[in-house]
This record gives sequence, C-alpha cells and structure tokens, in this order.
Amino acid sequence: MSRIAPAIAEFMTPSPHSIGRDQSLAAAHRLMREHRIRHLPVLDGGKLVGVISDRDLHLAETLKDVDAERVPVEDAMSPTPYAVPPTAPLAEVAREMAGQKIGSAVVMEGKKIVGVFTVTDALRALARYAEGELTAAPTPAVAERAPAKAAPTRTASKKAAPAKATAARRAAKPAPKRGVARRSTP
Repeated sequence: MSRIAPAIAEFMTPSPHSIGRDQSLAAAHRLMREHRIRHLPVLDGGKLVGVISDRDLHLAETLKDVDAERVPVEDAMSPTPYAVPPTAPLAEVAREMAGQKIGSAVVMEGKKIVGVFTVTDALRALARYAEGELTAAPTPAVAERAPAKAAPTRTASKKAAPAKATAARRAAKPAPKRGVARRSTP
C-alpha cells in the first residue's frame, strides 16, 4: 500500500503579505509586527526578487548609520529566495530548508506567489505527524531502492559469549577497596 507524499500546499501559509523592494526597512518591520510574521516575499513590479526576514531587519538595524526609515528593503533582503511549486513534497522542501538553513520557502504557482512555508509551518506538520494525523510516505528515491539486507540476528550462544567474557574479566580483577567514610566529631 503506497501513500502519496503530502504536498507543501497542505501546510503553507496561503496568501502571504509581501513588500516592495523600494519600501523602507521600517515599513517591513511594521508589517511583520502588525501581522505577527517573520518572512516577507520582496516584489518588484509583481515579480519575486527576494525575501526579507525579521533577522535580516534586526541585523541591518543594528549597523551604524542605518536609518530604518530611509534604507530600502532591497539593501537587507536575501536576493535568492527558495521558491517551490504548491505540489512540492513536504519532505523534500523540509529537507532542503534544513540542509541549507533556510527559514522559509516561497510557494509559487507559475509566477504568482500563493503561499509561504516557514519553519513554524514545518513544526506544525511535525506535530501532526507525531499525533498520528500524518503517516510517513515513502519518497520516490526510497521506494525505488532495493530493500536493505536484514542485519544478522544474534543467537542465544552469541549473546552469552560476550556476557561470559565480561564476567571472566571481572572475576580476574581484584575488587576495588572501598573505604568507609567516617565523619570526625570535634
């Protein structure tokens, strides 16, 4: 029985907020605070050109001579966002994000942003899996591999041999002397 791996569309945050690349860092910060989000796709004329995170903002705002009202988002954004289609398998996206230490994936249908998948969304998916709502589905790479050889099982005599050897070593060593701790009284 094979189950189709869940797609990222099932776990993403749909219809995400976005920001223009020429808007200020302060505007991005306000938008994130207002909507309690940590990642914003950055657009230029409706086209995805980057992603800015709250960490990007905090880093830029701590630099000397940075006026958050004047510095554009473009100066602090990550210019190469990780973008995936809504049909991308959850496991594949999560593995890539973990491997590359990416905080979010922009979910795109063609050239249109339809969602954002963040570490928070991944943790929600993990919780559903842990609670039994999701089942592990084999990925194509795993399903195509030949079955692994079973590990050799130990027989009772093989289990007993190490135990006997350990007992023999212990018997050969003299028992450590254990002193009695006495408390001296004044």
